[in-house]
Amino acid sequence: MANEVTYYSEEGLKKLLKELHRLKTGERTAIAQQIAEAREKGDLSENAEYKAAKEAQSMLETKISKMEEALSNARVMDKSQKTGTDVRILSEVKLKNLDNNSTLLYILVSESEADLKAGKISITSPIGKALLGKKKEDEVEVSVPSGKLRFKILDIK
Repeated sequence: MANEVTYYSEEGLKKLLKELHRLKTGERTAIAQQIAEAREKGDLSENAEYKAAKEAQSMLETKISKMEEALSNARVMDKSQKTGTDVRILSEVKLKNLDNNSTLLYILVSESEADLKAGKISITSPIGKALLGKKKEDEVEVSVPSGKLRFKILDIK
């Protein structure tokens, strides 16, 4: 992931910073306390609690390092680039499923902020890729694991 730019909304970037702060302050402190308590129990070579706490510390530091790397390459998505005429990142897209006539509403976001339950799909997902650059009234066909989906773009905001 080295030098790979990652895009975030302002909200997503704040959430990531908050999580990083929580890991660095709360989680690090808790694990350090677990290590200290395990150390007090004697022989470290046979101390399962100590080994588990050290493993947890290693995983936490790896997670923190990855988050810091992502932040170093983070860019905030510029909402002013949304035109409403074509689908871009942060576009809100209203679609009609041409196979079952259902209507869907998606917001295209970065992969790190995708949340299907909240209607946020990644620009790297099959549907997201198929929609990028398309205009209102365009029809798109998307290959997904369950087959092909056909959509018509009803509106772009």
